[in-house]
Amino acid sequence: MKYDVTDIVQTKKKHVCGSDRWEVLRTGAEIKLKCLGCNREIMILKMDLEKRTKSVEKALHVRT
Repeated sequence: MKYDVTDIVQTKKKHVCGSDRWEVLRTGAEIKLKCLGCNREIMILKMDLEKRTKSVEKALHVRT
């Protein structure tokens, strides 16, 4: 699965704050995510995130 910066990832399990939605901040072998419930930032391996992902909302990239 391909993740882009500003995409919203919904995980199978909820974070301890109760939210299951994360914003992608950085991509690569490790992906940096920010919880949309409590703003906590984490780094997770791409292959681990793929196992835990329920859905991905692609961000609309608008050029100005």
